[in-house]
Amino acid sequence: MSISNEALQKLVREIESQSIVAQQQIALVRTQQASKQREMRMAQLTRSEIASLPKDTGVYEGVGKMFVALPVSNLNEKLESQIANAQKEVEGLGKKLTSLEITQKNSKEHIDRMLRGSAAAAS
Repeated sequence: MSISNEALQKLVREIESQSIVAQQQIALVRTQQASKQREMRMAQLTRSEIASLPKDTGVYEGVGKMFVALPVSNLNEKLESQIANAQKEVEGLGKKLTSLEITQKNSKEHIDRMLRGSAAAAS
C-alpha cells in the first residue's frame, strides 16, 4: 500500500509541527526548572544563614511593604516547606522534560523513516 505524495507531505508537516511544539515546550520546561532550582537554592541559603544566628536573634519576614516579626522556628518550617515544594516541582518538570524529549526524538525518527520510505519508493 502506497501513500500519495500529497498525503505524505501533509503527514510530514503534522509531525514537524508536533516536533516544533515539543521543542518550544522543552525550552519552557527547562526555564521553569532553572527558576525552581534557583528558588530552592535561595531557600536553602536563607535556612543555613538563619541556622548560624543566635537563637534570640529577631527575624522578620517581608509582607508587602512592611516586615513582620517571626519566630525562627516558624521561618525554618516555612523554608523547609518551600524547599520540599520546589524539589517536587523540579522532579515533576524533569519527568515532563524527559517525556517531551522522547516525543521530539520520535517525531524526528518518524519524519526520517517517511522520507527514506518515499525516497525508496521514488527510485
